[in-house]
Amino acid sequence: MESFIHLRKGKTPRRLHADLDGLKDDELGRGGFTGRTANMYRRNDPTAFRSVGPLRPVDVLAGELKPSDATDAAGNPMLLFSNADCQVLLSRRCQPMPFFVRYVDGDLLWFVHKGSGLIETEFGPLRYRDGDWVYIPKACTFRQVPDDESTVLLVQTTDELRVPPAGPLGRHFPFDPSQAVIPDPAPIDDDERDEYEVRLIHDGGPTTLYYQHHPLDVEGWRGDNFAFTFNIADYNVVTSDSVHLPATAHLFMEATGVCVMNFLPKPAEGVPGTERTPWYHRNVDYDEIAFFHGGSLYGIPMPPGLISHAPQGVHHGAPEKARERARRKFDEYDRVDWSVIAVDTRRRLVPSAEVLANDLGQH
Repeated sequence: MESFIHLRKGKTPRRLHADLDGLKDDELGRGGFTGRTANMYRRNDPTAFRSVGPLRPVDVLAGELKPSDATDAAGNPMLLFSNADCQVLLSRRCQPMPFFVRYVDGDLLWFVHKGSGLIETEFGPLRYRDGDWVYIPKACTFRQVPDDESTVLLVQTTDELRVPPAGPLGRHFPFDPSQAVIPDPAPIDDDERDEYEVRLIHDGGPTTLYYQHHPLDVEGWRGDNFAFTFNIADYNVVTSDSVHLPATAHLFMEATGVCVMNFLPKPAEGVPGTERTPWYHRNVDYDEIAFFHGGSLYGIPMPPGLISHAPQGVHHGAPEKARERARRKFDEYDRVDWSVIAVDTRRRLVPSAEVLANDLGQH
């Protein structure tokens, strides 16, 4: 039963996620770190296992995956993971779309890992660059015109994506909406082609519409449903000096069954004995995808472009060697220089055949 008083049994440290004295900190918690919890202090590393069967961690490198849009202007992103609430895809487009596209099954959220370019939308043009989130509302027509190869993680949600409630920190922390870039209308004239192709991406599709006029002909718009970009450099990171904060403290946007978070450079926890790495956990109610954008963790480089999937019920967390290094180097480092974005889903995610074929085989 949930209560203000939490029980203690056996050998436990006085402080949460601190002063472990050789024990391994393993959290069994509900609701993605916001519900009832049990912190178990183990003798051994709970991630030291060999997995047989479909429920196992999967790690792939974005640079090793070959979406068809990487080599074919008429190609599409590659499906990585899916469930009833969302799809996670990867795009590595190099050439301008010779068509327009409209995702009709849900909202679309991009994370730009590498590259820059232009997104022509019905609301107007949006420039994108490394570290940008790009939000495109459900059924909005757009076209991507990259300057160079653009590696983009795409999340399509069945339900509407929303900015989370402000909570006790107030409206502008950690996501200050005044930092979002919102397009001005810029209708595009016909370019004398016979017709314009608009691909409708949907379950059981695609469907193609052909217009005799340019589909991005909007002279003006008003309302509160629009495309925008937001760069992770403008995200206000919430920190604590005495405890490593849970992932939910870094929530960016959410939809039913889907949470999107930013783990970004920040001051490291400074109270001696505090664990500076996320504790072991087994994602009781959420699958987790982590996309490594770059940076390092106490001197250890993060593998840029690594996509890591940890399914519900299976332990994961930084390896014990990384934890020991963080303790040993406590006085040497006063910042965490990482950039990782995470997509957590309430329902189990199914990896695609391409993901399984490119699994780095770490488990």
